[in-house]
Amino acid sequence: MTRLTGTALRVTIFIGENDTWHHKPLFSEIVHRAHQAGLAGASVFRGVEGYGATSLIHTSRLLSLSEDLPVAIVIVDTEKRVRAFLPQLDELVGQGLVILDECEVIRYAGRDKRDKRDRRDRRDKKEGA
Repeated sequence: MTRLTGTALRVTIFIGENDTWHHKPLFSEIVHRAHQAGLAGASVFRGVEGYGATSLIHTSRLLSLSEDLPVAIVIVDTEKRVRAFLPQLDELVGQGLVILDECEVIRYAGRDKRDKRDRRDRRDKKEGA
């Protein structure tokens, strides 16, 4: 299980949800590459409204003609690992914004197999009672 605490680097990538890489959603390609690179984690957040370098406002409001909503991909890991991943973002992100900022990780813990077994055992006991 990976543990990450203390000073870290956060990379946030702002793109449009319709951006693609070889006919796949770009956000999905970024997440899969981050996973392959062994980064601690990546999350994709879909915006409800925003604009970027084009100054065109994209919104999820019903009467809007725009459907290319903003998407943010957030990745946090050690500075060394994040910086090693940046060349892949240079390759993938043609239009968009990539920012880096230092952060402090207070808690990062995944579930291990024992935790899953314990929860399953408790559930089984509850159902059998």
